[in-house]
Amino acid sequence: MVVPETSLPDRANSSDSPADGAPGGLPTGLRSVWALAWPVTIAMLSESLVGLADMLMVSQLGATAVAAVGTGGQIVSAAMVTMTAVATGTMALVARHIGAGEPDEAELVHGQSILVALLGALGIVAPIILFAGPLIALFGVEPGVAALGSSYTRIVMLSIPFAATVFVIGAAQRASGDTRTPLGIGIVINILNVFLNWVLIFGNLSAPALGVEGSAIATIIAFAVGGTLATGLALAGRLRVSVRFRDLRLHTATIKRVLWIGYPAALEQALMQVGFLIYLVFAVRYGTAAVAAYFIGVRILSLSFLPGFGFGAAASALVGQNLGAQRPEESAKAGWIATGLSVLLMTAGGILIAVSAERIASLFVDDPEVINNTVWFIYMLGISQPFMAIDFTLGGALRGAGDTRFPLWTVVVAFYVVRLGLSALVVFVFDLSLPWLWATLIGDYFVRAALKTWRFRSGRWAEIRI
Repeated sequence: MVVPETSLPDRANSSDSPADGAPGGLPTGLRSVWALAWPVTIAMLSESLVGLADMLMVSQLGATAVAAVGTGGQIVSAAMVTMTAVATGTMALVARHIGAGEPDEAELVHGQSILVALLGALGIVAPIILFAGPLIALFGVEPGVAALGSSYTRIVMLSIPFAATVFVIGAAQRASGDTRTPLGIGIVINILNVFLNWVLIFGNLSAPALGVEGSAIATIIAFAVGGTLATGLALAGRLRVSVRFRDLRLHTATIKRVLWIGYPAALEQALMQVGFLIYLVFAVRYGTAAVAAYFIGVRILSLSFLPGFGFGAAASALVGQNLGAQRPEESAKAGWIATGLSVLLMTAGGILIAVSAERIASLFVDDPEVINNTVWFIYMLGISQPFMAIDFTLGGALRGAGDTRFPLWTVVVAFYVVRLGLSALVVFVFDLSLPWLWATLIGDYFVRAALKTWRFRSGRWAEIRI
């Protein structure tokens, strides 16, 4: 059973507990925001380091292998869009119920979310496995990349049901103010993934050397272990928001609530994935070296916005719980504190990666053209860091309030009109060099940051009923 935060005497001195005398929700000072944010940041760092380690190992197989895994990874990311809908709805509703002192309702939302995530994942896996070849072909990559990418995608898709379970259970725990348990589960998954990559890609410990396919198999095994662990803890009542077997019976009204809040976030992510595909098509026009640089750059990108994820998750939980406790002023305070810390850390990180750009790029490949293309991507990434910090953190705050529609429109304007519009001009009108294509990132994230700042400052998100 989940217990309201205010009735946890054995955690009275914990950083996850509300301040003495608080009517509900979580405290919103600097220490409280940081206590929620750092485990998420470390969890995402761990996941990103696994992605980097995977890419470093795969890069030993050549640029074709890097492009194949990167292209297949885009398909996997697109498949996880449905999970975004469920996780976003779960986060907002669980936080509201915990803040309002309604633990049974929080557990019902949790159980129904797991059920929907599993059903959605199973419905996605089979079609993508069947049509992996045509889907990879949409990227317009070279035949060798297409063949290897299709094989990788067919295998790695089997990890999706397990990943979906981990994703949703983690969202529920973060919404309750427990960001450490998802961290622990994530570390187990990531350590296992790296070890199995080393074994199966190169054939260590007498295993067969499976190359790119070995990387996919490692992902399946790691998430299967993590999904089993998370589900077992939830059913055993060992989590702050657990699950009872009765909560796994179909409850249509609850599912509708979850999806009503979450579907704009899923549509947002779907548009993002389509946008990434279009952006990749622009990069393909510059050759395989540009494609390889893009996917290496994306791995580095996943490290650069870690504080944004962490503070976005903290803002989401704090905003949602304090709205549930009828404390909108505290919700706003939490959002601005989290954003300030995020901008500070990500700006410092942007300077660091820009200064170390060539050294970072050289870790992945020894191809001078790929290195040069990657260095330019890192420069544009470094400039974008403050805007990315605002985008991620205030986006988390808005979603925690249940305001999932405004971020959707932000993507339409910033990604499609600004980034892709400018990319079309770069490639088709002015025929500019590759660094100009990478520079469109700056315009995209600047517009996102400006729009979300305006929305959060308006306070309209506090009026949304979920």
